[in-house]
Amino acid sequence: MALQAELVQAGLSVTRDEPMSAHTTYQVGGPADLFAIATGEEQLLFALQRARTLGIPSFLLGGGTNLLVADAGIRGLVIAYRGGRHTFRDADGEVLLWSEAGAPLKELARESVSHGLSGLEWAVDIPGTVGGAVVGNAGAYGGYICDCLRSVRVLEPDGTVHELGKADVTFGYRCSKFKQQAREERSIVLDVTLALRPGDAAEIRERAAQCTKRRWERHPPEPSCGSVFKRTDNYPAGFLIEQSGLKGERRGNAMISPKHANFIVNLGDARATDVRALIELARERVKTQFGEELELEVELVGQW
Repeated sequence: MALQAELVQAGLSVTRDEPMSAHTTYQVGGPADLFAIATGEEQLLFALQRARTLGIPSFLLGGGTNLLVADAGIRGLVIAYRGGRHTFRDADGEVLLWSEAGAPLKELARESVSHGLSGLEWAVDIPGTVGGAVVGNAGAYGGYICDCLRSVRVLEPDGTVHELGKADVTFGYRCSKFKQQAREERSIVLDVTLALRPGDAAEIRERAAQCTKRRWERHPPEPSCGSVFKRTDNYPAGFLIEQSGLKGERRGNAMISPKHANFIVNLGDARATDVRALIELARERVKTQFGEELELEVELVGQW
């Protein structure tokens, strides 16, 4: 494939028929036709431009944390962005954290806590990349990435690059303007600037430790995507699923977790179709019993 040769020449690591199960927290998903790892913005932009020129569909992968990839996999090119350069700088009583979008969110959060900076304590155990966190407005325990976002720089589908302020991103619960765009038309987050606050280092460490404690007390240990559904206007999704009697329900080796009903976990070698069958079961049961529509937080991608 001509694209593969071009990407290798540009310094990207490239494989064919790469199982997406190796690159998602669900540990399910079939092969990507072509899988490339971009370690910096220059490589990322080159790969996207060449794929567009050659008419090959491309899919940008962050941490693979909020995705359910079809068993048939993903056609075209999957680019895993690993650009993780970041810097801290003082600015008018705040500290601005600039980071490439491929940096792991939890590593940025932990480094911020170690510097006595407040704003990301909730994220010290959140998987995924900072770019993905902005797209999905990641949050936990009352904190959200939008709370500290100052600006993002994005690549538009037409190839232009520009900066957006927080108000331009139009954040909502577990969403942003980016997540509301169709995948093939989605703006790509290149880098992020967050505004953090200096504070009492011991207090910040303690808040982070409490977030860790709460997370591992409530979350099941098996592979998953985290919360499958968004909270409804009236109830947490997990409460509705539990009240529907679905805790422990299985399809193949996928199971609605007995520990937290808004988690569907992989018990080992589960298939994407198993997970999706439980998603549809939960939606149907909750709709029938409570009249509530469950909206997906996880994204279904690939060839379904």
